[in-house]
Amino acid sequence: MIFRFRRRGQVAVVELFGVIGGAVRSAVYGRIFDDIRRSRAIRALVVDIDSPGGSAIASEYLHYSLSRVAESKPVVGFIGGMGASGGYMLSCAAKRVVALPGSLIGSIGVISMRPILQELLDRMGISFSVNKSAPLKDMGAFYRQPTSEEETRMQALVDELYASFVAKVAEARHMTKEQAQAHATGEVFTGLRSLEIGLVDELGDLDRAVEVAAGLANVPVPRRPFYIRPRRPLRARLLGGFGASLAETLVEETERRLMNRVFYLPPGWGV
Repeated sequence: MIFRFRRRGQVAVVELFGVIGGAVRSAVYGRIFDDIRRSRAIRALVVDIDSPGGSAIASEYLHYSLSRVAESKPVVGFIGGMGASGGYMLSCAAKRVVALPGSLIGSIGVISMRPILQELLDRMGISFSVNKSAPLKDMGAFYRQPTSEEETRMQALVDELYASFVAKVAEARHMTKEQAQAHATGEVFTGLRSLEIGLVDELGDLDRAVEVAAGLANVPVPRRPFYIRPRRPLRARLLGGFGASLAETLVEETERRLMNRVFYLPPGWGV
């Protein structure tokens, strides 16, 4: 266990703030959710979401981890800022979703992107010698244009992930596939509009989300919920919050711009 509890009947709150796969590390939060699932002291969980989404793989992983928690105890999602794309997917693992009226919710969809640096590399006189075991082994390479077959294969992958996302929304929100797909246009909605179209259950603040979670678990509403946060890594403790954040951002941005990755992100966040 990475944390201990003094008493039973706790309502835990886990904050998911930032890009999934970036500031929100799937392995770290996955372990937190697993500990919460196994804990006898924690009776309910509120997931406080403020995220534009992020890596498709990391979003799927955390959705699965939260779903495992929801199998044994109530999980309530709270969206006070942004719960878009992969961020909204996480809320689909919750039994109920509470949102502020002005929050931004939705952007249900998938985007794949990569930089193509072929012209820049040609101007600099840089070329690559590639030996590969199969034609698609360097699919998504930044040093050349994609082939028509690669474009077709990547679109098929995006379509498959999109269908999986829509299915999760349909199941969580008790909609038909067609109803969920009608809202899966990639656009974002306010919390108020999201309530009207069924993407959230009610409007309220974090205190209300805690009340809902306590009610579902049949425990008293706590005066203070139990916040669970990951331990700061050694780099963060040495550099301080800003220095560590800057260093991580530089590394992640360099990797993101050189690799072909698939994201659950709203329009404008991937460029």
